Amino acid sequence: MPVHDRSSFESLYAGQPRWEIGRPQKAILDVADRITGSVLDAGCGTGENALFFASRGQKVTGIDFLAEPITIAKQKAAERNLTATFMVMDALALKELPEVFDSAIDSGLFHVFSEDDRRRYVEGLASVLKPGGRLFLLCFSDAEPGNQGPRRVTRKELNDAFAEGWVIESVVPSQYEVRPDPKDINFGRGGPKAWFVVARRV
Repeated sequence: MPVHDRSSFESLYAGQPRWEIGRPQKAILDVADRITGSVLDAGCGTGENALFFASRGQKVTGIDFLAEPITIAKQKAAERNLTATFMVMDALALKELPEVFDSAIDSGLFHVFSEDDRRRYVEGLASVLKPGGRLFLLCFSDAEPGNQGPRRVTRKELNDAFAEGWVIESVVPSQYEVRPDPKDINFGRGGPKAWFVVARRV
């Protein structure tokens, strides 16, 4: 699904997307202590990852290209008395951000891009991460059978995407936690298979 297929994502947020589980993904929580300093959450949705790190006292900015999830994220921040910046922004325009970050999170955005857009996105991430800063990336894996849901990403595609200006520190098999919905796409047992990647900006 192309990232600019706005109507498809808007229709998902008209209900409650299956990836909105009311807390950060376990893959993110498992490495939380490594996600240090200021944090960019690219494709933040309704802000659960961003707000978790804000609750730890970190400076956090979340961006999403849809207005509705950003509105919800701001409401959550107010309700939880947390300080975080949420902006409607296309992740392909990261070079326009006026600040740089110590860490970046991508939980479910990378796999929506075409090959050309992926290149732009990774270049944008490099422009907003400090040298030595790390990206923590959770994306759909080609180990997930079928073709429903997002496009699958191979390990080679990950290696190619981060070949210049990055060091991939780890790529490990993971899974997305999703809310059960018998009327919707049926993924494999335990949730869709994913890659969890840690990449360091050189």
